[in-house]
Amino acid sequence: MTTAALDDHVRRAIQVSADARANGNHPFGAVLVAPDGEIVLEAENTVVTEEDVTGHAETNLVRKASRTIPYADLSGYTLVTSCEPCAMCAGAIYWAGIGTVVYALSGRGLLAITGDDPWTPTLDHPCRLDFADGNRPVTVLGPVLEDEAAVPHRGFWHD
Repeated sequence: MTTAALDDHVRRAIQVSADARANGNHPFGAVLVAPDGEIVLEAENTVVTEEDVTGHAETNLVRKASRTIPYADLSGYTLVTSCEPCAMCAGAIYWAGIGTVVYALSGRGLLAITGDDPWTPTLDHPCRLDFADGNRPVTVLGPVLEDEAAVPHRGFWHD
């Protein structure tokens, strides 16, 4: 995937995160890119509207992917997300068999925005650590376009 195409996919995930916020949810979004470079699925965070703490953009995307794409094929797909996957999402990505993850805003970058507030728990745990403990490789690239990815979060967490 070219740098320009990668940036376009990251920007689409960021737009999906802005859409999630506009729809009353936390500002997180993810897209799934097929081996040919086309976006085949999108998902936004639905924690608030679905009243489900597991409704992160990445887990929602993994559910869609698992229902529509054979497991054996998912290793060739790339999950592009607006923010570094948390431990729960990294686990879902791993178990789904997705081969590559690209994230925009790092977990530490998110923590810097949300602050140390008990109502906005954020794990300071890089997803690379979760994937490194597995018995199959998951390629991770990020952060990418971190400043752009922070925009949908501004004014959300402390207003």
